[in-house]
Amino acid sequence: MAYKHQILVSSELEEDTGKIEELLQRVIPAVLDDEGVKTPCEVDVLLTDDNGIHQINLDMREVDRPTDVLSFPMFDYMPGEPPVDDKDADPATGLTPLGDMVLSLERARAQAEEFGHSTEREMAYLAVHSILHLLGYDHMDDGPQKARMRGREEEILTALGITREN
Repeated sequence: MAYKHQILVSSELEEDTGKIEELLQRVIPAVLDDEGVKTPCEVDVLLTDDNGIHQINLDMREVDRPTDVLSFPMFDYMPGEPPVDDKDADPATGLTPLGDMVLSLERARAQAEEFGHSTEREMAYLAVHSILHLLGYDHMDDGPQKARMRGREEEILTALGITREN
């Protein structure tokens, strides 16, 4: 059963990002549903370039370099144990704010070219990756946490029909 999630996408970019926004509106709720999120959630997404994400990375994490995606979770969930009720919901909206995602379209394009697949596939991968972070997954070790997160990313993308050939 699909729950009504609100995905708020904004862009700092001069170009038309409509196709990417449509992709995110499809991918993000699919990840939430696949992860068993049982309460309507809100996710805020910012599309930017390498300079924009570099500044956010510096300001928020004190890391002086651009990256592909940043995730800022609102709550500390455990992987595989997503919100299933509205205890964390905003009383004004009834939505559980999962957090914020920042995506560098510039970096996604470069990585897509490097990896030999489409920008859309790379953006979908980064969105899945970020949502899993918002839901408590981590990959900072090279052990079971990273393997679990990588496995979930591939399972979700495969279920969406988004493969490395796309």
